[in-house]
Amino acid sequence: MKYEDIIVEVRDKIAFITINRPNVLNALRMKTKEELEHAIDTIAADDNIFGVIITGSGRAFIAGSDINEISVDKKGEETVNMSKKAHQLFNKFEEMGKPVIAAVNGYAMGGGTELALACDIRIASTRAIFGLPEVDLGVAHCYGGTQRLPRLVGTGIAKELLFTGRKVKADEAFRIGLVNKVVEHAELMNEAEAMMKSILKNAPIAVKYCKFMVNKGMQMCLADGLNYEAEVAGILVETEDAKEGVRAFFEKRDPVFKNR
Repeated sequence: MKYEDIIVEVRDKIAFITINRPNVLNALRMKTKEELEHAIDTIAADDNIFGVIITGSGRAFIAGSDINEISVDKKGEETVNMSKKAHQLFNKFEEMGKPVIAAVNGYAMGGGTELALACDIRIASTRAIFGLPEVDLGVAHCYGGTQRLPRLVGTGIAKELLFTGRKVKADEAFRIGLVNKVVEHAELMNEAEAMMKSILKNAPIAVKYCKFMVNKGMQMCLADGLNYEAEVAGILVETEDAKEGVRAFFEKRDPVFKNR
């Protein structure tokens, strides 16, 4: 697929996805979502890519849905279908066996915040502003915000932000746990890349299963989650990378992982 709305580059085993519609603050239209889905499917299937960093061009990360695709005559069934397709797309970021960092460079409204929530780690520029303002229009958040936000920041804070629709600047986003880190705007991509490289020094298969254990465990009761953790630990200990990691530790050298 030839991309018009996004840019995808691969460097040092990291895929960089940039939403590139700065004239409309990177608003998500149907074509943008189709391109994102194609890109993330391609990246997930590429064994030479081990991590993903997603950001936006210009002043925004993603400033919500494209207003040109919003209609006062939209039917309920149409909205349900649109919502489920967006869930399918954002789930791919959350469920792929590779770490995903959102480098939030500016406005992240509506679907922008919701996509950031589907990523594993969020690093915000000092210029970043988050918000889920759908109540202003009398409509529902339908890209996963009502489900992922409370799981991240707790139900009380989530309800406040969802009910009021107010904007949250980067410093508050960090304070409430919405983002992992805030950096100066000029350092955003360097910081995201440095963090990803620190992750990729580790065994890719172990990182992948850490992600699965957290994500799946959050859907389980504690007892089931602990059992799942034990089962996965049993699988990992027999991998080639685990044996290499232990050998390297005793031989006082850097391990050479093969993702096996």
